[in-house]
Amino acid sequence: MALRLPIRISGTGAYVPEEVVGNDHFTRYLDTTDEWIVTRTGIRERRRAAPHESTSTMAVQAARRALDDAGMTIDDIDAIVCATATGDCPFPAAATFIQGELGGKLPPAFDVGGACAGFIYAASTAAGLIQTGLYKNVLVIGAETLMRYVDPEDRGTCILLGDGAGAAILSKAQNPDQAILHIEMGCDGTRTKQIWVPAGGSQLPASQTTVAERLHYMRMKGRDVYKFAVIKMQDLIDRALQATGLTPDDLKMVIPHQSNLRIIESVREKMGLPVEKVAVNINRFGNTSAASVPMALDEHRRNGTLKEGDYILMLAVGAGLVWGSMVVRL
Repeated sequence: MALRLPIRISGTGAYVPEEVVGNDHFTRYLDTTDEWIVTRTGIRERRRAAPHESTSTMAVQAARRALDDAGMTIDDIDAIVCATATGDCPFPAAATFIQGELGGKLPPAFDVGGACAGFIYAASTAAGLIQTGLYKNVLVIGAETLMRYVDPEDRGTCILLGDGAGAAILSKAQNPDQAILHIEMGCDGTRTKQIWVPAGGSQLPASQTTVAERLHYMRMKGRDVYKFAVIKMQDLIDRALQATGLTPDDLKMVIPHQSNLRIIESVREKMGLPVEKVAVNINRFGNTSAASVPMALDEHRRNGTLKEGDYILMLAVGAGLVWGSMVVRL
């Protein structure tokens, strides 16, 4: 259905840890090769958070850069929404740690658990808060320390993930051309165990048994998720274009969640888009879950690829299985 929310992206920021983990790290102890990893995922390296870093500390760095980009201070922010599956602890929310570090006028702060689609979920939530007239500026963050949740002995998952954070400030737009033109979110809860961490929650609390059985690490049915994601990503694009009346040529850039380069390339080819119109950073950062879309968005705003007036389509599929898309005119 037609949608036009007078909301703009007024600033973005990103942060990645210093440590680079190349594919050679895994080839030293796993039955794998650099060629195998690159061919199947497109990943050549990823970043790993230092021992003193956490989801919230990386998020704070990305948030500060977004504030600088927007020409704002934390006092201008009316709410903080953090998308993460890897909070600093079971509770309170990572967003509360972020707010505590940033300070300001004590804006409300909470997390959204949309996994890899988390940034779309968080940005959609922020858009709703702004559209009600309750708030003018909402800081939206996607941040993950996923390398602490992968089993280093599981070749199918440990090579995929990386750590990082991305942030965007959504604001009430004064320019009538700037707007959010489409939002879609969905979930197929029958697929919850296709990507999950079995232990550590109320269903299976931590115990010596769960630790011994390595149930606190992420588990994934890679083939099932891959097939679902290829179909769902294309469906999200088709529905977004139909809802907005845009064509692929109208889009300045498609910013997909960086799950697998083969999925991204499949979507690009079906849309008939040139390489430069689809954001890719998985080769350098791996799958950073909720952080991947805002990190790519920030990169292309800062390098001048994206400018005011451009149409962008952001989309993602993640654990749950959940999905989301958003079309924005910058």
